[in-house]
Amino acid sequence: MPIPLKSGSVLRNRYRIRRIIGHGGMGNIYLADDLRLEGRQCALKEVEYDRSLPPDLLKEAREQFFREATVLARLDHPNLPKVSDFFSVEERDYLVMDYVPGKDLRTLMLEAKAKHEFLPESEVLNWANQLADALIYLHSQNPPILHRDIKPSNLKITPSGLLKLVDFGLVKLAAPGEVTITILQGQGTALYTPLEQYGGDGGHTDVRSDIYAFGATLYHLLTNTPPADAKERFLNPSALIPPRQINPAISPRTERAILWAMGLHPNERPESVEEFRLSLIGDRPSISRPLPKQSRVTSKWYFLTLPAERALLYTAIALSLLGLVLTLIR
Repeated sequence: MPIPLKSGSVLRNRYRIRRIIGHGGMGNIYLADDLRLEGRQCALKEVEYDRSLPPDLLKEAREQFFREATVLARLDHPNLPKVSDFFSVEERDYLVMDYVPGKDLRTLMLEAKAKHEFLPESEVLNWANQLADALIYLHSQNPPILHRDIKPSNLKITPSGLLKLVDFGLVKLAAPGEVTITILQGQGTALYTPLEQYGGDGGHTDVRSDIYAFGATLYHLLTNTPPADAKERFLNPSALIPPRQINPAISPRTERAILWAMGLHPNERPESVEEFRLSLIGDRPSISRPLPKQSRVTSKWYFLTLPAERALLYTAIALSLLGLVLTLIR
């Protein structure tokens, strides 16, 4: 872990450090004041590389950091913090993002657990809907962007109820043949990491790896219990306790969707985040804001998933059949 910056330090003649607000495997995350834009606060994510790395690998890793930072700076989505700047100071690289106020979901889960309660399923599904929006946006980039470290502590809720996926520490561009910074920053948090991500360079990961972490995160939030990690489950398939055995208030539908997302082999999981969302909550819009048009079910039969319309359809069919029978017996 690098020596932390002192409060009051100014980087690039623009960012004055206030305090540390987080820690990562390669550095700290700082709250800072933007001296150029009065009143604006930002989060600075610090990356200091392993000095024992061969010079060629270190050079390639730093070049990859700047390529990925350039991509992140182009992203614009309400459930993602905006990346506004990136720079180097000696041997350290920095990513500047919007500071997101509010509590992270791990904190909210622990508060509920301290009261011997579970987070309400409806609230967790609303957050899941918003997280799905963010991941669909990331996965739709060219090339797709994999987050690779989805977990409760990386999800914050703003005072207005908006969810933000706040940490890009293990981001990976899903382009073949590229060395990424992920080989220097770990493979994610074990509780939420699929088997294929343990390889280090992430060469075999795809959108289904994020889906596994998504499902494992929901498991933890709804049960107050960390899921058995993938390596343990590989050795002992019964290690993962079904969520409803811990929290019977979870609906069978939610349990089925979570266990599907947490399939050990990628082929056992949903093919896309949209498919997972539909299995989890159907076409229900988010409480905090409507789903984007491209995320809605586009089939002309989507109304059949709505109970009221389905009941009317069944009634109409029954009346038609009754009329036909009366006509035939006359």
